[in-house]
Amino acid sequence: MSYRTALSEVLTGLAGPVAEAAAVRGRFPRGAVTALGHAGLLGLTVSTECGGGGRGLPEAVDVVARTARVCPATAAVLQSHYTAVAVIEAHGGPWLRTEIAAGRHLASLALAESEEGGMGEGDGDGPAADSQLLVPRSVATRSGEVVALRARKQRVVAAGEADLYVWSSRPLAAPDGLTLWAVPAHAPDLFVPARPGAAGPRGSATSTVFADPVLVPAEAMLGADGAGLDVVLRTVLPWLLELRAAAETRRPPVLDPAMGAALDPALGPTLAPASDPGSARRPAGFLAAS
Repeated sequence: MSYRTALSEVLTGLAGPVAEAAAVRGRFPRGAVTALGHAGLLGLTVSTECGGGGRGLPEAVDVVARTARVCPATAAVLQSHYTAVAVIEAHGGPWLRTEIAAGRHLASLALAESEEGGMGEGDGDGPAADSQLLVPRSVATRSGEVVALRARKQRVVAAGEADLYVWSSRPLAAPDGLTLWAVPAHAPDLFVPARPGAAGPRGSATSTVFADPVLVPAEAMLGADGAGLDVVLRTVLPWLLELRAAAETRRPPVLDPAMGAALDPALGPTLAPASDPGSARRPAGFLAAS
């Protein structure tokens, strides 16, 4: 079965009803994501040697564009997933790549940060937001074979729903650049707010992820210490920009019955979101594990 046929079956059978729940009630499209995994579409860009589809960015763009016509939330999840997988394909181990190829791992990006008083959660995408990917403020500290990551990552798609985050920090020892990590969502002391933020399409679970700190093995490093900046420039941004453009040019506005107006799915409601109870948090892997 071709990937297009598999995608059509998923979109026809699940994503339509799921899209309504995402757009109207803000529900994460878990059914669609699970179906995409079973159909081999989460592993579309993983190499065939690991059991994936062996496809590249053009096919990922096609999947995101077609999905965005039906469910903007699912398309946003795929944008982040495929971009994270591109990094993992180049620098991750075979076990992780095989898990993604088998549809058992949903990946996401946890790269963006904001200066205090600067761009915050819900401020959207664009050049200013993308520039934040290049200069992480988060700290990584190594003790033996364990690394402690401290950060507040902004605009993380599928926050609390993904199984793995591609995470950035300052280098451990390198004089400049940044370092990338594969952080499992079930890691202790990784949290998202109990109420998601307003960024991203409704239902995409785009929110903040807190690590204060989260402990990962040193071998979770993706690539060399300090070499992540080159990965972001050569892999993350090209994939992210192409996939974002595919979604934004192909999807129609979503009608929110509660507001009686068409909304841009990339922005969600323009009304101010309810206050985020800072003390109420849930583990970042809570929903992914359910």
